[in-house]
Amino acid sequence: TFPLAHLGGEGAAQLNADLFKDLKFRSLGPSLTTGRIQDVVVDPKNPSIWYVAAAAGGVWKTDNRGLTFKSVFDNGGSFNMCCIVIDPKDSNVLWLGTGENANPRSAMYGDGLYKSTDAGETWNRVAFEKSEHIGNIKIDPRNSSVVYVAVQGPLWAPGGERGLFKTTDGGQSWKSLIPVSADTGVNEVQIDPANPDILYASTYQRRRAVGQFVGGGPEGGIYKSTNAGNTWTKITKGLPAKVGRIGMGLDARGK
Repeated sequence: TFPLAHLGGEGAAQLNADLFKDLKFRSLGPSLTTGRIQDVVVDPKNPSIWYVAAAAGGVWKTDNRGLTFKSVFDNGGSFNMCCIVIDPKDSNVLWLGTGENANPRSAMYGDGLYKSTDAGETWNRVAFEKSEHIGNIKIDPRNSSVVYVAVQGPLWAPGGERGLFKTTDGGQSWKSLIPVSADTGVNEVQIDPANPDILYASTYQRRRAVGQFVGGGPEGGIYKSTNAGNTWTKITKGLPAKVGRIGMGLDARGK
């Protein structure tokens, strides 16, 4: 602040650069640049480190609880993000799904699943180049080499890569666990915290056009596995025959 006398009369002559030297601009954030944020994850071993995945602005990292951010995916193959996961056993290992898991007409597409082993400094694409949209990513809490990825697949067309996939070697190879059809992918996979061999997955039948959106169908539903994804049973009791996008949550207390 400064005295009001400086605004007029003889004091006006004192309005110079030195008077305003303590007034500084500050950033109000990237809201007009990135648009919607798809995912935020905090390092469980260091709560000062966050990763932010933007729907139309890449991946950002802070190591000071949000005071400053650095873009860490400028050299990646996509700027449209879905989700990012930190390995609970090794915070240097990150998994990044590109292609947002939403369905607006403004939705852009990604180019697969990426992995970093140096806390986001460098990235390698490990799978699903033709997926366009990934649903979510889960790591087996017992074994970091075991990762499940729900793949929604293309939004505007059939085909591509869709379904639920599993790796047991840290992303070197993948097995398809739930293939459905060229029109239906998997929206989510969840791991039972009390028994990681128990999995739930939701399939999602959808298609976007310029003036229409089909947001569900008979191929959607919830599946359960009790043997780490080797076999699956569709849960039908109490659910409608045609369902849309299904989000799931399990009690983190494992009871």
